[in-house]
Amino acid sequence: MTRRTSDEPLIFAPSESHALGLAASERAGISLASLEEREYEGGEFKLRPLQSVRDRTVFIVQSLAETQKAPIAQRLVRLLFLIHGLRDAGASRVVVAIPYLAYARKDRRTKPRDPVYTRYVAQQLEAAGADRAITLDVHNAAALDNAFRIPVDHLSALPMMAAHFTQHLPNGSLAVASPDIGGIKRAQLFRELLERKTGREVELVFVEKRREGGIVSGGTIVGSVDGRAVIVVDDLCASGSTLIKAATALRAAGASSIHATVTHTPIEAGLAALAGAEEIAQVVITDSVGYAPNSTSLGHRGKVKILPCGELLGCAIARMMSGDPLSPLAEHWPPPKT
Repeated sequence: MTRRTSDEPLIFAPSESHALGLAASERAGISLASLEEREYEGGEFKLRPLQSVRDRTVFIVQSLAETQKAPIAQRLVRLLFLIHGLRDAGASRVVVAIPYLAYARKDRRTKPRDPVYTRYVAQQLEAAGADRAITLDVHNAAALDNAFRIPVDHLSALPMMAAHFTQHLPNGSLAVASPDIGGIKRAQLFRELLERKTGREVELVFVEKRREGGIVSGGTIVGSVDGRAVIVVDDLCASGSTLIKAATALRAAGASSIHATVTHTPIEAGLAALAGAEEIAQVVITDSVGYAPNSTSLGHRGKVKILPCGELLGCAIARMMSGDPLSPLAEHWPPPKT
Protein backbone atom coordinates (compact mmCIF):
# COMPACT_ATOMS: atom_id res chain seq x y z
CA MET A 1 0.00 0.00 0.00
CA THR A 2 1.41 3.38 -1.06
CA ARG A 3 1.43 5.91 1.73
CA ARG A 4 -0.02 9.29 0.82
CA THR A 5 2.38 12.13 1.57
CA SER A 6 1.74 15.58 2.90
CA ASP A 7 2.68 17.20 -0.42
CA GLU A 8 -0.77 16.37 -1.82
CA PRO A 9 -2.78 19.39 -0.63
CA LEU A 10 -6.53 19.92 -0.76
CA ILE A 11 -8.69 23.02 -0.85
CA PHE A 12 -12.00 23.23 1.01
CA ALA A 13 -14.61 25.95 0.70
CA PRO A 14 -17.96 26.07 2.51
CA SER A 15 -20.93 26.57 0.19
CA GLU A 16 -21.11 30.31 0.91
CA SER A 17 -17.58 30.70 -0.51
CA HIS A 18 -17.75 27.94 -3.12
CA ALA A 19 -17.19 30.23 -6.14
CA LEU A 20 -14.04 31.71 -4.62
CA GLY A 21 -12.78 28.28 -3.60
CA LEU A 22 -13.39 26.83 -7.05
CA ALA A 23 -11.56 29.69 -8.78
CA ALA A 24 -8.63 29.36 -6.38
CA SER A 25 -8.43 25.60 -6.83
CA GLU A 26 -8.47 25.83 -10.63
CA ARG A 27 -5.65 28.39 -10.64
CA ALA A 28 -3.60 26.45 -8.07
CA GLY A 29 -4.11 23.12 -9.80
CA ILE A 30 -5.35 21.59 -6.56
CA SER A 31 -8.59 19.66 -6.16
CA LEU A 32 -11.54 21.40 -4.54
CA ALA A 33 -12.42 18.79 -1.96
CA SER A 34 -15.98 17.82 -1.16
CA LEU A 35 -17.73 18.70 2.07
CA GLU A 36 -20.87 17.25 3.58
CA GLU A 37 -22.89 20.24 4.74
CA ARG A 38 -26.00 19.60 6.81
CA GLU A 39 -28.30 22.14 8.41
CA TYR A 40 -30.29 21.28 11.53
CA GLU A 41 -33.26 22.90 13.21
CA GLY A 42 -32.37 25.86 15.37
CA GLY A 43 -29.44 26.97 13.24
CA GLU A 44 -26.98 24.18 14.04
CA PHE A 45 -24.95 22.58 11.27
CA LYS A 46 -22.33 19.97 10.40
CA LEU A 47 -19.32 20.24 8.06
CA ARG A 48 -17.52 16.97 7.28
CA PRO A 49 -14.75 16.35 4.74
CA LEU A 50 -15.75 13.58 2.34
CA GLN A 51 -12.20 12.44 1.65
CA SER A 52 -9.21 11.67 3.78
CA VAL A 53 -7.11 14.60 4.96
CA ARG A 54 -4.71 12.61 7.10
CA ASP A 55 -1.13 13.90 6.85
CA ARG A 56 -2.14 16.44 4.22
CA THR A 57 -1.90 20.21 3.98
CA VAL A 58 -5.37 21.68 3.60
CA PHE A 59 -6.44 25.15 2.58
CA ILE A 60 -9.81 26.65 3.54
CA VAL A 61 -11.21 29.50 1.47
CA GLN A 62 -13.83 31.45 3.43
CA SER A 63 -14.79 35.09 3.10
CA LEU A 64 -16.31 36.68 6.20
CA ALA A 65 -18.80 39.06 4.60
CA GLU A 66 -22.46 38.95 5.50
CA THR A 67 -25.14 37.76 3.11
CA GLN A 68 -28.81 37.02 3.80
CA LYS A 69 -28.11 33.29 3.99
CA ALA A 70 -24.87 33.49 5.95
CA PRO A 71 -24.31 36.30 8.49
CA ILE A 72 -20.74 37.14 9.51
CA ALA A 73 -20.94 35.37 12.87
CA GLN A 74 -22.21 32.19 11.23
CA ARG A 75 -19.48 32.28 8.60
CA LEU A 76 -16.84 32.71 11.29
CA VAL A 77 -18.19 29.85 13.41
CA ARG A 78 -18.40 27.59 10.36
CA LEU A 79 -14.78 28.40 9.56
CA LEU A 80 -13.66 27.70 13.12
CA PHE A 81 -15.55 24.40 13.30
CA LEU A 82 -14.17 23.33 9.91
CA ILE A 83 -10.61 24.01 11.10
CA HIS A 84 -11.25 21.94 14.23
CA GLY A 85 -12.83 19.13 12.19
CA LEU A 86 -9.96 18.93 9.73
CA ARG A 87 -7.46 18.86 12.58
CA ASP A 88 -9.39 16.07 14.28
CA ALA A 89 -9.40 14.18 10.97
CA GLY A 90 -5.60 14.25 10.87
CA ALA A 91 -4.68 17.21 8.64
CA SER A 92 -1.00 18.00 9.10
CA ARG A 93 -1.34 21.71 8.33
CA VAL A 94 -4.31 24.06 7.94
CA VAL A 95 -4.01 27.33 6.02
CA VAL A 96 -6.99 29.70 6.05
CA ALA A 97 -7.46 31.99 3.05
CA ILE A 98 -9.79 34.80 4.14
CA PRO A 99 -9.97 37.43 1.39
CA TYR A 100 -12.36 39.61 3.39
CA LEU A 101 -11.53 39.50 7.09
CA ALA A 102 -14.44 40.77 9.15
CA TYR A 103 -13.81 42.84 12.30
CA ALA A 104 -10.44 43.99 10.93
CA ARG A 105 -11.45 47.66 11.25
CA LYS A 106 -11.65 47.39 15.03
CA ASP A 107 -7.91 46.86 15.40
CA ARG A 108 -7.08 49.23 18.27
CA ARG A 109 -8.52 50.97 21.29
CA THR A 110 -9.76 54.48 20.61
CA LYS A 111 -11.94 54.83 23.73
CA PRO A 112 -11.76 53.46 27.28
CA ARG A 113 -12.71 49.75 27.49
CA ASP A 114 -12.78 49.43 23.71
CA PRO A 115 -12.56 45.84 22.44
CA VAL A 116 -9.87 44.86 19.92
CA TYR A 117 -11.79 42.48 17.68
CA THR A 118 -8.95 41.84 15.24
CA ARG A 119 -6.94 40.24 18.03
CA TYR A 120 -9.94 38.24 19.24
CA VAL A 121 -10.55 36.78 15.77
CA ALA A 122 -6.86 35.94 15.43
CA GLN A 123 -6.88 34.13 18.78
CA GLN A 124 -9.92 32.08 17.80
CA LEU A 125 -8.38 31.02 14.49
CA GLU A 126 -5.16 30.03 16.21
CA ALA A 127 -6.97 28.14 18.96
CA ALA A 128 -8.97 26.21 16.35
CA GLY A 129 -5.73 24.99 14.79
CA ALA A 130 -4.88 27.30 11.89
CA ASP A 131 -1.16 27.28 11.07
CA ARG A 132 -1.10 30.14 8.59
CA ALA A 133 -3.45 32.79 7.20
CA ILE A 134 -3.81 34.53 3.86
CA THR A 135 -5.68 37.84 3.67
CA LEU A 136 -6.41 40.46 1.01
CA ASP A 137 -6.00 44.23 1.47
CA VAL A 138 -6.66 44.35 5.19
CA HIS A 139 -7.49 47.73 6.68
CA ASN A 140 -4.28 47.90 8.73
CA ALA A 141 -1.63 45.29 7.92
CA ALA A 142 0.60 46.29 10.84
CA ALA A 143 -2.24 45.84 13.34
CA LEU A 144 -3.03 42.43 11.85
CA ASP A 145 0.58 41.31 12.15
CA ASN A 146 0.52 42.31 15.80
CA ALA A 147 -2.77 40.47 16.38
CA PHE A 148 -1.65 37.11 14.96
CA ARG A 149 0.98 34.78 16.33
CA ILE A 150 0.90 32.55 13.24
CA PRO A 151 2.37 33.75 9.91
CA VAL A 152 0.05 35.94 7.83
CA ASP A 153 0.50 36.58 4.11
CA HIS A 154 -0.99 39.87 2.93
CA LEU A 155 -2.14 39.91 -0.69
CA SER A 156 -3.23 43.01 -2.57
CA ALA A 157 -5.64 43.63 -5.42
CA LEU A 158 -3.72 46.77 -6.44
CA PRO A 159 -1.75 45.04 -9.25
CA MET A 160 -5.01 43.70 -10.73
CA MET A 161 -6.54 47.15 -10.51
CA ALA A 162 -3.50 48.77 -12.11
CA ALA A 163 -3.64 46.26 -14.97
CA HIS A 164 -7.33 47.07 -15.50
CA PHE A 165 -6.89 50.83 -15.52
CA THR A 166 -3.85 50.62 -17.78
CA GLN A 167 -6.19 49.31 -20.47
CA HIS A 168 -9.26 51.41 -19.65
CA LEU A 169 -8.12 54.96 -18.97
CA PRO A 170 -8.33 57.89 -21.39
CA ASN A 171 -5.23 59.68 -22.60
CA GLY A 172 -4.17 62.76 -20.69
CA SER A 173 -3.06 63.65 -17.20
CA LEU A 174 -3.67 61.18 -14.39
CA ALA A 175 -3.91 61.35 -10.60
CA VAL A 176 -4.45 58.81 -7.86
CA ALA A 177 -6.33 60.00 -4.78
CA SER A 178 -6.76 58.67 -1.29
CA PRO A 179 -10.16 59.58 0.18
CA ASP A 180 -8.52 60.17 3.57
CA ILE A 181 -5.11 60.62 5.17
CA GLY A 182 -5.01 57.04 6.43
CA GLY A 183 -5.01 55.63 2.90
CA ILE A 184 -2.07 57.64 1.56
CA LYS A 185 0.35 54.69 1.61
CA ARG A 186 -2.12 52.54 -0.35
CA ALA A 187 -2.62 55.32 -2.89
CA GLN A 188 1.14 55.81 -3.22
CA LEU A 189 1.66 52.10 -3.95
CA PHE A 190 -1.11 52.20 -6.55
CA ARG A 191 0.38 55.32 -8.12
CA GLU A 192 3.77 53.61 -8.45
CA LEU A 193 2.19 50.56 -10.07
CA LEU A 194 0.32 52.75 -12.57
CA GLU A 195 3.43 54.73 -13.47
CA ARG A 196 5.40 51.55 -14.14
CA LYS A 197 2.62 50.01 -16.24
CA THR A 198 1.63 53.09 -18.24
CA GLY A 199 4.94 54.94 -18.44
CA ARG A 200 2.98 58.09 -17.62
CA GLU A 201 3.43 60.54 -14.80
CA VAL A 202 0.73 60.15 -12.14
CA GLU A 203 0.00 62.79 -9.49
CA LEU A 204 -0.69 61.75 -5.89
CA VAL A 205 -3.38 63.61 -3.94
CA PHE A 206 -5.49 63.02 -0.87
CA VAL A 207 -8.73 64.37 0.53
CA GLU A 208 -8.86 65.51 4.14
CA LYS A 209 -11.64 63.72 6.01
CA ARG A 210 -13.04 63.85 9.53
CA ARG A 211 -15.42 61.32 11.09
CA GLU A 212 -17.35 62.18 14.25
CA GLY A 213 -20.22 60.10 15.55
CA GLY A 214 -20.51 58.29 12.22
CA ILE A 215 -20.76 61.57 10.28
CA VAL A 216 -18.12 62.13 7.57
CA SER A 217 -17.06 65.72 6.92
CA GLY A 218 -14.16 67.58 5.35
CA GLY A 219 -13.16 67.88 1.71
CA THR A 220 -9.92 69.85 1.52
CA ILE A 221 -7.74 68.47 -1.31
CA VAL A 222 -3.97 68.30 -1.05
CA GLY A 223 -2.46 68.08 -4.54
CA SER A 224 -3.46 69.12 -8.06
CA VAL A 225 -6.35 67.44 -9.92
CA ASP A 226 -7.39 70.21 -12.35
CA GLY A 227 -7.93 68.65 -15.79
CA ARG A 228 -6.83 65.20 -14.63
CA ALA A 229 -8.58 61.84 -14.69
CA VAL A 230 -8.56 60.79 -11.03
CA ILE A 231 -8.68 57.28 -9.60
CA VAL A 232 -9.84 57.19 -5.97
CA VAL A 233 -8.51 54.03 -4.30
CA ASP A 234 -9.62 52.51 -1.01
CA ASP A 235 -9.64 49.14 0.73
CA LEU A 236 -13.31 49.07 1.69
CA CYS A 237 -16.66 50.64 0.83
CA ALA A 238 -19.36 50.28 3.50
CA SER A 239 -21.95 53.05 3.09
CA GLY A 240 -20.07 54.73 0.24
CA SER A 241 -20.19 58.14 1.94
CA THR A 242 -16.41 58.60 2.19
CA LEU A 243 -15.79 57.88 -1.49
CA ILE A 244 -18.76 59.92 -2.69
CA LYS A 245 -17.72 62.96 -0.65
CA ALA A 246 -14.17 62.61 -1.98
CA ALA A 247 -15.48 62.39 -5.55
CA THR A 248 -17.63 65.49 -5.04
CA ALA A 249 -14.64 67.46 -3.73
CA LEU A 250 -12.41 66.26 -6.58
CA ARG A 251 -14.98 67.21 -9.19
CA ALA A 252 -15.32 70.68 -7.65
CA ALA A 253 -11.52 71.03 -7.83
CA GLY A 254 -11.57 70.48 -11.58
CA ALA A 255 -11.01 66.75 -12.12
CA SER A 256 -11.98 65.77 -15.69
CA SER A 257 -13.29 62.35 -14.66
CA ILE A 258 -13.38 60.30 -11.46
CA HIS A 259 -13.05 56.55 -11.14
CA ALA A 260 -13.34 54.61 -7.87
CA THR A 261 -11.57 51.33 -7.16
CA VAL A 262 -12.22 49.40 -3.95
CA THR A 263 -11.16 45.91 -2.90
CA HIS A 264 -14.00 45.04 -0.52
CA THR A 265 -17.71 45.93 -0.86
CA PRO A 266 -19.35 43.89 1.92
CA ILE A 267 -22.59 45.93 1.96
CA GLU A 268 -24.44 45.96 -1.35
CA ALA A 269 -26.36 49.11 -0.42
CA GLY A 270 -23.05 50.94 -0.10
CA LEU A 271 -21.94 49.70 -3.49
CA ALA A 272 -25.27 50.75 -5.00
CA ALA A 273 -24.79 54.27 -3.57
CA LEU A 274 -21.29 54.40 -5.04
CA ALA A 275 -22.46 53.21 -8.44
CA GLY A 276 -25.32 55.70 -8.39
CA ALA A 277 -23.11 58.72 -7.70
CA GLU A 278 -23.15 61.01 -10.76
CA GLU A 279 -19.64 62.26 -10.02
CA ILE A 280 -18.14 58.78 -10.48
CA ALA A 281 -17.69 57.45 -14.02
CA GLN A 282 -16.65 53.90 -13.14
CA VAL A 283 -16.52 51.66 -10.07
CA VAL A 284 -13.99 48.80 -10.00
CA ILE A 285 -14.24 46.22 -7.22
CA THR A 286 -13.26 42.61 -6.53
CA ASP A 287 -15.44 39.63 -5.61
CA SER A 288 -13.62 39.26 -2.27
CA VAL A 289 -16.87 39.18 -0.30
CA GLY A 290 -17.68 35.78 -1.73
CA TYR A 291 -20.32 36.77 -4.25
CA ALA A 292 -20.41 38.87 -7.38
CA PRO A 293 -22.89 41.72 -6.82
CA ASN A 294 -25.49 41.75 -9.60
CA SER A 295 -25.05 45.02 -11.47
CA THR A 296 -28.59 44.66 -12.83
CA SER A 297 -29.99 44.92 -9.31
CA LEU A 298 -27.86 48.00 -8.77
CA GLY A 299 -29.51 49.64 -11.74
CA HIS A 300 -26.15 50.61 -13.26
CA ARG A 301 -25.23 47.80 -15.62
CA GLY A 302 -21.80 48.39 -17.11
CA LYS A 303 -20.69 50.97 -14.56
CA VAL A 304 -19.46 48.38 -12.03
CA LYS A 305 -16.51 46.23 -13.07
CA ILE A 306 -15.80 43.16 -10.92
CA LEU A 307 -12.25 41.78 -10.85
CA PRO A 308 -12.05 38.12 -9.71
CA CYS A 309 -9.70 37.57 -6.78
CA GLY A 310 -9.98 33.77 -6.75
CA GLU A 311 -7.14 33.55 -9.26
CA LEU A 312 -4.96 35.68 -6.97
CA LEU A 313 -5.68 33.34 -4.05
CA GLY A 314 -4.86 30.37 -6.27
CA CYS A 315 -1.56 31.92 -7.33
CA ALA A 316 -0.63 32.45 -3.68
CA ILE A 317 -1.55 28.87 -2.77
CA ALA A 318 0.43 27.43 -5.69
CA ARG A 319 3.49 29.50 -4.80
CA MET A 320 3.20 28.55 -1.16
CA MET A 321 3.19 24.84 -2.03
CA SER A 322 6.09 25.14 -4.48
CA GLY A 323 8.20 27.21 -2.11
CA ASP A 324 8.22 30.26 -4.40
CA PRO A 325 7.96 33.74 -2.88
CA LEU A 326 4.65 35.56 -2.77
CA SER A 327 6.25 38.99 -3.13
CA PRO A 328 5.91 39.11 -6.97
CA LEU A 329 2.13 39.07 -6.51
CA ALA A 330 2.37 42.51 -4.89
CA GLU A 331 4.00 44.01 -7.99
CA HIS A 332 2.85 42.16 -11.09
CA TRP A 333 -0.42 41.09 -12.66
CA PRO A 334 -0.64 38.70 -14.31
CA PRO A 335 2.08 37.28 -12.04
CA PRO A 336 5.31 35.88 -13.46
CA LYS A 337 5.26 32.12 -13.95
CA THR A 338 7.08 30.09 -11.30
